[in-house]
Amino acid sequence: MKEHLCFLDKGGILMSTLQRFTLALVIIGAINWGLIGFFQFDLVAAIFGGQNAALARIVYGLVGLSGLYCLTLLFKPAEELTTEPDRSTT
Repeated sequence: MKEHLCFLDKGGILMSTLQRFTLALVIIGAINWGLIGFFQFDLVAAIFGGQNAALARIVYGLVGLSGLYCLTLLFKPAEELTTEPDRSTT
C-alpha cells in the first residue's frame, strides 16, 4: 500500500504535501502575473537577477509545471478530495 503525508484543511479537503507545494507555487505565479499586469514589475526576475537568469527560469518552470499538476485537481472526483484514506491495517 502506498502511503504519503496528507493534511486535512479547514474545509475538510484532504491535501497531500505535493498538492500544497504546487498550489503555493501557482499562487506565487498568480501574484507575479498580477504585479506584471498592474505595475509592469516582475518580482521573480527582480529577486533572481532578471528573466534570463538561471534561477528565475527554474522558478518560472516550476510554476508552470505546478499549474499543469493543479489541473489534475480540477478534474479529480469530489469523493477523492473529501474523504480521508482508510488507515486500518489488514
